[in-house]
Parts: sequence; structure tokens; C-alpha cells
Amino acid sequence: MEDVKFALLGKRLSHSFSASYFEEKFKRLGLVNYSYSNLELDDLSLLRDKVKEVKGFNVTIPYKETVIPYLDELDLVASEVGAVNTVKVLRNKEGEILLRGFNTDVYGFHQLIKPFFKSRHERALILGTGGAAKAVAYLLKKQYGVSSLLVSRGKTRGNVINWRDVNDNVVRFHKMIVNTTPLGMFPNVDTAPEMPMEEIGEEHLVIDLVYNPEQTLFLKRARDCGAVTLGGLTMLHQQAEKAWEIWNTDENGINLNGYFV
Repeated sequence: MEDVKFALLGKRLSHSFSASYFEEKFKRLGLVNYSYSNLELDDLSLLRDKVKEVKGFNVTIPYKETVIPYLDELDLVASEVGAVNTVKVLRNKEGEILLRGFNTDVYGFHQLIKPFFKSRHERALILGTGGAAKAVAYLLKKQYGVSSLLVSRGKTRGNVINWRDVNDNVVRFHKMIVNTTPLGMFPNVDTAPEMPMEEIGEEHLVIDLVYNPEQTLFLKRARDCGAVTLGGLTMLHQQAEKAWEIWNTDENGINLNGYFV
């Protein structure tokens, strides 16, 4: 029986739950020849050589945007978002690998917020400007017509402001706040985005895409202010399941082997 391998591409992956999530899934499905491992790379020029033996891989910080030039194709959503978190490894007739990029963060974030979105959440403040922030902004605009203001430590432009400009009015005006930065992620659990938390109230929906720990310092502070809070674990699981579906579906959308649940 041929081994079937999957991986997570990143730089430092000690915080990640992805490997344990998929290993538990393989065990539950009785897929004894399936494995999922962490692939830590400092240089993406080595990517194609490192993924020759895998069927697919996920992409996390800091490579969701910078991996794109190393791929052969993007699906429509990944192309529109400008970020990739799932890659399917295919082969051409000559046996050469072809890397096709997808974005399942969009799906995962939608599944996370669907039960909690209200009409008052018409403006979103997104902390960060990376690949996850792009996926969140895309979903909010496409699905709900929500305009987003992104917060950056670098240059400001258009709908991007600097952290120092996140004042009382900005926080009060945006009833949805989404942290897409790694602030608060294990092992740095005593860190959190800095902003006027006293302006957060019960009309706010505060979301932290960090999932380790499940309840970050940022969410604890927001909850103490009366906000509805959501952690990133549901999104992690939902985007992983969508990735699994992509890896096990052919070009015509046909399930290749029945291993979906």
C-alpha cells in the first residue's frame, strides 16, 4: 500500500495544531498509510524539491502570499484574495509536479462567523495586513458587503491605517474587530494587540484567529468589556476540512476515494 503524505509549510511551527488534527482524522478513518508532517523552510526556493512526495500541503505564516510565485496555478478565490493556504500537488504526463493554490481561509472564516454576524457589524477593523487579513476582508466584502479598515505597522494606504491611528473613535465605530496577527499565540500568550479596549462594548463582535491558546489575552479583555468573542479554532478546523475535500476531489469535482468525513 502506497504511503500518502501531506504537510504544513511554514517557518516556525511549534504552535500549530494542524499535524495532530489530520493525524487524528487519519486514525478515525482507518487510513494507516496516511501521514501529515510539518515542513519548516527558511528558503522557498527549496519548496518544489521538498514537496515532490506529498499529495498536498497547507501554508501558514509567513508564506501565504510569498508562496504564490512558486506555484503553477491559482484557483479563482486565491487569485482574487492574493493569498494561498492550501496547495494541491498534481503531476503532468511527464511526471513533473504541478502546484495548484487555493484559499480555504475564506471558507473557514465564513463558517466561523455565520451564526454571529449581525447587521450592526457593517464595518470591520482588521488587525494585520497579511494573507489571513486579506482572506477576512475578501469574505466580508463578498458575502456581507462589509467594508474593512486594516491596521499595519508599516506604510498606510487606502483602507490601511497605522497602529498609532487606532483611537477611541475607530474602535467605537467598528463593531467587528478581527485580529489576524500572531500576537498572543503560544508561547507568547501574555501579548495582545494594544488598542482602547474601554471603547469595546456588547455590540462588538471580537474575533481572534489565533487558536493556540483557544482563549487569548485579547479575547479575555474584549469579553470583560461585554463583547461577543470568537477564537480561531473553528476556522482552523473548517479550513482544514475544505483542504481535505480539495485534495480528494478530481478536476470534475468527483470524490476520488470517499474520505471526506
